[in-house]
Amino acid sequence: MPSITTVSKSSNEVIESHAQLEELLVDSCARAEYYLHPSSDSSCRMATHSRPLQRPLAVMMRRTLRTIGPDATLLEAAQLMRATRVGALLVHEADQYRGLISESDLVRKGMADSCPPHETLVRAVMSRPLLSIDAACSPHEASEKMAEHGIRHLAVSDEGQIVGIISVRDLLRYFKNWGGL
Repeated sequence: MPSITTVSKSSNEVIESHAQLEELLVDSCARAEYYLHPSSDSSCRMATHSRPLQRPLAVMMRRTLRTIGPDATLLEAAQLMRATRVGALLVHEADQYRGLISESDLVRKGMADSCPPHETLVRAVMSRPLLSIDAACSPHEASEKMAEHGIRHLAVSDEGQIVGIISVRDLLRYFKNWGGL
């Protein structure tokens, strides 16, 4: 059997054997409640899940919440988005999420209006109120809500608390891999 040399995205470790690759796949699939079933002819077979996914947005969302204060400048927001490789930041003030600032907000409300990015505050261009969707909702419901409000990012809540964020890109990836609109 030929050897495999690949790099795991999550840990940058080099995988040099089929056993290591299988262990990584089984671990990843188990976290997502999917399991690999070996076939009799040693060929690859599509993973199947053992039970229905009960909270798909909870599985798909980004759990790391990137935040910025409303008194930060647009330049600081843009630099933080670039550094953290995200398209939106939650605006956090006094232990509450007040809104969201996205790349679209920076362009459409900031740059297009000739606002100086080193002087203009996030609060002047952020989208508010913060729109959210419950983690128990489906990707279809999230897609519908985004389309209804003309937005690309939604906060995800669980029992009234913001626990993640989901983007149009996350939904596109889901629909491409798991089902159509």
